Amino acid sequence: MTWRGRAGARRAANGSVREGAARAGLTARGVIYLLVGVLALRIAFGDGQRQADRGGALAELADKPFGAVLLWALGIGLVGMALWRLTEALFGSVGKNGRSPRKRLLSLARCAFYAFVASSVLAFAVDRGSSGSGSSDRQSRDLTARVMEAPAGQWLVGIGGAVIIGAGVWIGVQAVRRKYHDKLKIGELSPRARRLVDVTGVGGGAARGLVFAAVGGFAIRAAIAYEPDKAKGLDDTLRSFAGTPLGPWLLVCVSAGLMLFGVFSFALARWRRV
Repeated sequence: MTWRGRAGARRAANGSVREGAARAGLTARGVIYLLVGVLALRIAFGDGQRQADRGGALAELADKPFGAVLLWALGIGLVGMALWRLTEALFGSVGKNGRSPRKRLLSLARCAFYAFVASSVLAFAVDRGSSGSGSSDRQSRDLTARVMEAPAGQWLVGIGGAVIIGAGVWIGVQAVRRKYHDKLKIGELSPRARRLVDVTGVGGGAARGLVFAAVGGFAIRAAIAYEPDKAKGLDDTLRSFAGTPLGPWLLVCVSAGLMLFGVFSFALARWRRV
């Protein structure tokens, strides 16, 4: 590719296409977290018929009027999220050290993750019986069992769990420190909008971090016991909060936090610098 070709590709990536993809992706992410939070809240109050994970959220969306259209829109939005993260990996992201190798690798990992999520959503939109509706709990147990069969598999699962715990702690700490301010168009926020962003960003980020840490903790427990069935996906992890001494009220708080993170994603879709 010539210098002019590379420059043109970079301008396109940094232009309206990149911005539209990012905002569509953040909106789609918000919808999923909002629905998962609602499903978890139902579980807290005794209605556990539908799983509180991505598959349950997609099934919930499919039951709504124009459900097929909504599923396709959600899948396309998540494709936009993956493409946005890909442009960050190729050309750098906004903020301090946005072009550093560490930030580029992180963006590449996010691209891969959202590409997988988008493919599962689109598969569900095409075929309601596809793997897009698969249980996160079963997927987690199956993956843990396959990894444990590998050489040093028990250690790999334990290390993976520790990494997930670390990610959860990092997510929660970053949210409490309000580090998301660095990537917001702060000047465009009214005092009321800024309060909304902070309430949803701190509360939602803390709840999301707690869920990540809990998933990692169950992975470590599975590794120590050498029992893949002890690993939990999102649904089983959320249900485990109801089994604590605080009863269903901890799950209520976490559910509310996940819904707040959904609203926070909508706010990012409106005010994030891309």
